[in-house]
Amino acid sequence: MKLVKLGLLNIFLFTLVTGYTQELAQLSTPEHEKKLVITHVAGDNYVFTSYNTFKGKKYSAHGMYVVTRDGVVLINTTWDETQMQPLLDSIMERHQKKVVLAIATHFHEDCVAGIKFLRDRGIKTISSKQTYDLCKVHDTANQPEFYFTKDTTFTIGGHKIQTYYPGAGHAKDNQVVWLKDQNILYAGCLARSIATSSLGNIADGDVKEWPSSIRRVMKKFPKHRYVITGHDDWKSNDSLEHTLKLVER
Repeated sequence: MKLVKLGLLNIFLFTLVTGYTQELAQLSTPEHEKKLVITHVAGDNYVFTSYNTFKGKKYSAHGMYVVTRDGVVLINTTWDETQMQPLLDSIMERHQKKVVLAIATHFHEDCVAGIKFLRDRGIKTISSKQTYDLCKVHDTANQPEFYFTKDTTFTIGGHKIQTYYPGAGHAKDNQVVWLKDQNILYAGCLARSIATSSLGNIADGDVKEWPSSIRRVMKKFPKHRYVITGHDDWKSNDSLEHTLKLVER
């Protein structure tokens, strides 16, 4: 009996130490080595951050998801398709809900890399007609299944998710998304983080139109509580003003 108790105690201690070690390893993982991070913003709204390499340097990319009583809505996909299953698994583990819809805000890989993955699993994917057409040119495999032709408010499980096209900026098709329940603006790559002084990738952008697009967003959603940028630190509420200064410089 003593041997059995001792064995059970050893198993318990091993499990405890192993779990603690794994937790410490996760906490101590350098930012550039992480693959997927989920951060609660407010209410039923979460930011998911994935990572990829652009021109030899590793960058973060932020999407969002909204938990509704009828399922979870993604705003963009992970930048790396291999992180889509971990994202779906994490959502199910945290909320016991499936993803029912994904909205892509522009055609770049950091927004649509997981579209085919979602489509193959029967999850609805949608974007603006502009984004839909640009995906057809640049990445047919990750072209959304559906598209909308004007600013649209999706009402899902008691949550209103509003898309708005302010004009060109980082890309010609960049949409923003307004989450009214918590006054959260997902500005995506239209807004630059205060952590950077660069405009980032503007190969598909329109720098001349960008200031006007930013001003339209600021006028449309003046009471934003949070502004989620596409990359880098998103926890400042001044990224729109910061971006305006950068593009007018």
